Amino acid sequence: MDHLPEAARIRRGVVLLNRRLRQERGNEAGLTPNQLIVLGHLHRHHSATPGEIAAAERQRPQSLTRVFAELETEGLIERAPDTVDRRQSVLTLTAAGRRALDRDMAERDVWLAEALGTLSVTERGVLELAGAIMERLAGR
Repeated sequence: MDHLPEAARIRRGVVLLNRRLRQERGNEAGLTPNQLIVLGHLHRHHSATPGEIAAAERQRPQSLTRVFAELETEGLIERAPDTVDRRQSVLTLTAAGRRALDRDMAERDVWLAEALGTLSVTERGVLELAGAIMERLAGR
């Protein structure tokens, strides 16, 4: 509990930056936050069952059922039977899904790159290091 004040300040900074990054999404692709969660998961893990995605993203599988169907209808993911358990399906990211995800990330990256340009070299280095550390903490 010695680190509560630091934790609160870091959390506030992360929340505010996340909110601003969401505002910078042009959202021309019309992707919802849950659609982005699924596409991002499949990008990182290449393929997964719906249950694996829901568990990894701490959501109920039934809350993502519609999202999976929408992404499949839009051609952003593909569904195939699991080779081990034919009752299961495995989802993979399509080329169109990758392009939609890339567009979404690029919009936010442009804003962030411009914002970073207002900082000193030292400040940018600290934030780059903090980003790596936050990735590590998120993986705990």
